[in-house]
Amino acid sequence: MLHMVKLAVGIRDVTHLRLVQAHRLAADPPLRHQTRSFPRRAAEITAGGSLFWVIAGAIVVRQLIVDVIEDQWDDGSACAGLVLSPTLVPVAGRPTRPFQGWRYLEADAAPADVGAEAADTPELPAEMRRMLQGLGLL
Repeated sequence: MLHMVKLAVGIRDVTHLRLVQAHRLAADPPLRHQTRSFPRRAAEITAGGSLFWVIAGAIVVRQLIVDVIEDQWDDGSACAGLVLSPTLVPVAGRPTRPFQGWRYLEADAAPADVGAEAADTPELPAEMRRMLQGLGLL
């Protein structure tokens, strides 16, 4: 099994990701993330792998990758579609530097799952959450 890591560009927090994806799912099912490059190791990814999202500088949540398909951008050009489970699974926060595109993540290097309260703790101010995530404490 192999995972992927991707920056959630323009996403403020897990709640915002959930809202954006719900809108995408309603507008154009199945839920998928489009990417320019088709993963060469797609068979390993679809054997139980997840897409780990980096939000505000830290890996904080993952989604199971159900399939990797050939897809099209709005202009008709070819791309890859990562078909995702709509379930967001909170993971132990891990600081991550910015990068372009996506990266493979070996199963043994993936952050562990945590309870839902860790990813969406409403009583923590956003700036404090980012600082704690940056320290790997959330």
